[in-house]
Amino acid sequence: MLVLGGRSEIGLQVALRLAPGRAVVLAARRCEDLDCETAALTAAGATAVYPVEFDADDTSSHAALLGKIAADYGPIGVAVLAFGVLGEQDRAEADPAHALAVVHTDYTAQISVLTVLANEMRARGSGHLVVFSSVAGIRVRRANYVYGSAKAGLDGFASGLADALHGSGVHLLLARPGFVVGRMTEGMSPAPFSSTPDQVAAAVVTALGRRSARVWIPGILRPVFFGMRLLPQAVWRRLPR
Repeated sequence: MLVLGGRSEIGLQVALRLAPGRAVVLAARRCEDLDCETAALTAAGATAVYPVEFDADDTSSHAALLGKIAADYGPIGVAVLAFGVLGEQDRAEADPAHALAVVHTDYTAQISVLTVLANEMRARGSGHLVVFSSVAGIRVRRANYVYGSAKAGLDGFASGLADALHGSGVHLLLARPGFVVGRMTEGMSPAPFSSTPDQVAAAVVTALGRRSARVWIPGILRPVFFGMRLLPQAVWRRLPR
């Protein structure tokens, strides 16, 4: 199992549930600081835990790094893309460099990793990919449109990739969580139908076991956003985050 974004709260919770009997690779910046995550996975039953240095924004390094991981530790059975940034909407509106940085991490870097992993798994005829979209990308809101637009793009890319992988033996799960209370959203007021990293991970692991194509977290968000798509734009633009 590979977790890209090895100190992600959600990624770690997914890994803890899938760890028993598996070797786990935690890929993250400053991988030497992953002692707590390594200990938790070992206690959860992982056969081995390997911290690996990973810079999501350095897309030119992805192919070589993922190839080395497979060569050193064996074929990747489950890959969880748990890296990403929320960014600062106000700053992004004034600073195009910041807006581009958010989109690069949350969209461009994800495409790079997904393409490499999908090709490797397709050639092998097996594997699971877990991609984290967001309800923020289902209908992009004024309050977080930079982050939301990146998630909208990722959602579309992952949906198309899942169709391209149909029949190949490779399964792609597209997760669409709502507001998640955790480090990334620290200091923000929770939105309605919020969840925790533990709840998101539980839903993801259940959906993986069912080989589901998509999972909304919590499930009530699916009908809620079906209704939100019908709201007039004049009403939509005034909605808070």
